[in-house]
Amino acid sequence: MARQYNWKTGCDVEATLTVIGGRWKPILICRLLSGKKRFGELCRLAPNATERMITLQLRELEADGVIKRTVHAEVPPRVEYEVTEYGRSLQPIIMAMQSWGKDFKTRKYAEEEAAEAADSEHEDTNRKAANG
Repeated sequence: MARQYNWKTGCDVEATLTVIGGRWKPILICRLLSGKKRFGELCRLAPNATERMITLQLRELEADGVIKRTVHAEVPPRVEYEVTEYGRSLQPIIMAMQSWGKDFKTRKYAEEEAAEAADSEHEDTNRKAANG
């Protein structure tokens, strides 16, 4: 099944986001960069995603040539997913996203802790003033 593309801006970033955009695609690619995974494994690695959403995202990634789906003729059938050679070219992008996300979370946690500490200090000051 051929995928339809509707690039509206002409920006190459839009083309990249068409392939890896969305909540689950980068996560699936990141998990598959470490090696082949079965569908159930991918579901466990993205516990907040529905099986249907994972299936749709995997199909789009397969249609774009980023991942390969292999069906083994067994009973029950075994299906494995892996990143293609072309998909592996996304590794620096995904790793940069992972690194940026880690730094962002660290920064946000530090800001939250500082705000909580300031609130706590403010409450202590108000309590002391009230008790005079």
